[in-house]
Amino acid sequence: MALVRSLASLQQLQQVLHVQNSCVTRMFSTTDPAAAIYRMTRLRVVDNSTLGEESVKRGKPPRVIHVYKKNGIGKVGDKVLVAIMGQKKKALIVGHKMQGPRMTPKFDSNNIILLEDTGNPTGTRIKVPVPSLLRAKAADQAKVLAIASRFI
Repeated sequence: MALVRSLASLQQLQQVLHVQNSCVTRMFSTTDPAAAIYRMTRLRVVDNSTLGEESVKRGKPPRVIHVYKKNGIGKVGDKVLVAIMGQKKKALIVGHKMQGPRMTPKFDSNNIILLEDTGNPTGTRIKVPVPSLLRAKAADQAKVLAIASRFI
């Protein structure tokens, strides 16, 4: 008799815990922001383009659709395809959270600059310092380097 009562109370306790756990998981997300840049990574636009500023105002950060590399992980200087405000745009990574090689800066957020289809930057100014290792890839990003005001 006591065993039956304890089983019944155990089942009630499990039901209560199940209800509590399901309520907690619906309230907030517990996922951490990604350090590496791959598909569906949230990014921060750091140029003064109107599209980037509008996404910040609405609180809808751009997300990566495709990384133009074989291994699918983007680093500083790589191009990515992002979905921003219902549009697809190309972007250039100018900073990421992932630990890189020695003497390369590590940023607090994953930063991008929006590009036009021709490869020119959409904005006219970059708000954050740009890593100086982009100068090694100067042939591709000459115009990005021209609008950057600070280097680290």
